[in-house]
Amino acid sequence: MNTAVINIKTQAETKIKAQTIAKELGLNLSSIINAYLTQLIKTKTVAFSVSEEPTEYLLKMLKKSREDIRKNRLSPSFDNAKDAIAWLKKTRKINES
Repeated sequence: MNTAVINIKTQAETKIKAQTIAKELGLNLSSIINAYLTQLIKTKTVAFSVSEEPTEYLLKMLKKSREDIRKNRLSPSFDNAKDAIAWLKKTRKINES
């Protein structure tokens, strides 16, 4: 098999925790990363889950978005960027760049 080396930077604690979990699963970190890269190629999507509590910033933004929805401060849906830009220029009076 023709292989290539990928060097990444991560926090030491993150690497140790990931290696520990991989070992518990009977895998090594290279196998997990290779599987993830293969999945990325197949699906062209990046997927991960967050199981930690939301940050204060996230909670603040969610509250703001709920307020915007409640006050009907929403944009319509667009089929293309041209229509979206036209709507922005009309409603927000942005300058052409």
